[in-house]
Amino acid sequence: MLVALVCAAMLALPGRTINAAFINDVLIFIDGVHRITFGQVPNRDFHTALGPLVFYIPAGGYLLTGNFGAAIPVGMAIVIVAFLPAMIRILLSRFSPLLAVALGIFLILILAAPINLGSSIRYPSFAMFYNRIGWVALGLLVATYLAPQSPNRRNDIADALAAVFLLLVSFYTKATYGLAGAGFLIFMLSDRQQRRWIMAALLLTGAAMIAIEFFWRGTVEHVEDLRAAARVSGGHDLPSVLKNVRENLSDLTVFAAFASLAIWQSRSLRDLVFCGFCMGAGLAIINQNAHSWGIITLYCGAAVLAQKSAWLQPVNGGRAGRQALPAGVLSLLTTLFLSPPIVHHTAALILHASLAVDKAGQSLGLPHFDDVREVDPPGGEPDFIRRYLDDIVTGGALLQALPVPPERVFVLDFVNPFSAGLGIRPPTGDAAWFHWNRNINEKVYIQPEVLFADVKIVMVPKTGINSLPLQELYGPFLSARFEVVQKTPEWTIYQWRQGKAQSEVP
Repeated sequence: MLVALVCAAMLALPGRTINAAFINDVLIFIDGVHRITFGQVPNRDFHTALGPLVFYIPAGGYLLTGNFGAAIPVGMAIVIVAFLPAMIRILLSRFSPLLAVALGIFLILILAAPINLGSSIRYPSFAMFYNRIGWVALGLLVATYLAPQSPNRRNDIADALAAVFLLLVSFYTKATYGLAGAGFLIFMLSDRQQRRWIMAALLLTGAAMIAIEFFWRGTVEHVEDLRAAARVSGGHDLPSVLKNVRENLSDLTVFAAFASLAIWQSRSLRDLVFCGFCMGAGLAIINQNAHSWGIITLYCGAAVLAQKSAWLQPVNGGRAGRQALPAGVLSLLTTLFLSPPIVHHTAALILHASLAVDKAGQSLGLPHFDDVREVDPPGGEPDFIRRYLDDIVTGGALLQALPVPPERVFVLDFVNPFSAGLGIRPPTGDAAWFHWNRNINEKVYIQPEVLFADVKIVMVPKTGINSLPLQELYGPFLSARFEVVQKTPEWTIYQWRQGKAQSEVP
């Protein structure tokens, strides 16, 4: 609890977002927060393959602070505190004090560290923070493979509620983690001792999702957005899998050592399936993610296997049987396995907090983005990113100089920074972001009649993240329905042709 509260305070109190990588990804969440403040609902009013919590978490931070720079850090501080009850219940009821504390601190720091998993601490960023949430939720579910040391009806209720929380957070953050977690609990139904609370958790999760749909009314659209993204980037070839194996080979090797010891002692088929899940599901998930290191199920699985092996040690001087290592040594080895990422993520959190307190870097140059700050990474910003950041400043100035107040602006590029940065009404019916060959391509895309139905102004950058393929896709529609009102070396601004629109009304 102490570590969690300190980490939450280090994120929340400075009230700033410091970024040195993936600024376009960070802008996705800020734009989503802005949409929510205007009453938009994810998947109903804008397309996204990510779950609604990805936008409501920073929206909670913004609601408390009124500051886009504080939105994601404060949102993640809320997440850390929200995870505490489930973490305490699952870990303290199943592990020795040393393993429970070590694994708990490990998971808290994954939530808290403002870096993409596997990145250097010199590249602070809240990009893809949803992956860290999903991994921690799945890791805690993996820990329930151990039966609680004091089973009773009250503890069954606590376990069921903890699992429901973790499943719902997973499904509504990123569906792949939810599917993996639900699949793991279905496998866990083979454990007679825990079957009752697991069945209750699965039923309660289903009931909760029905109740959420009553208010959200976006499940069908969310599934369709997921299917569209899967059609674009769902397939990954063997070289991609081998790359992830190579980059996580040391973790896989250490986990295999723990697995060999546990299975050698227990001769259990369930243990073998459990190890296969930690490796197989972990590799499948990381193969869909944009980070190379960080199969967190390996770390949680290793702790589970170490604790189970310790329970199998003989007592009172009995025969060693298949004993391999004393119980204390197993706990110590697991703690050593967890230590490098603990140190790494602690350093990342301290660096971000220090930079945030110092108000380091430069703001993005829009009126509402003073506390969204970009710092130069080692070696300086690449020329492409520097031009991208400069274009945000010039684009904002152009919009503010228009003869009429701008609203419902659409940016034909990766993400729209201007609606939130200028505090103007966003359009509906478009997407939170466009990542070419990840959620859009020449075959799978939103029809232009739908995409631009609520758009008044279109900003087309000369140098964007993936503006060129989007221009090829939507350029003919823009030329037919919009007119150029201003053109600079950095931007072309289109405005809806009022006369054209009126002449088409029957």
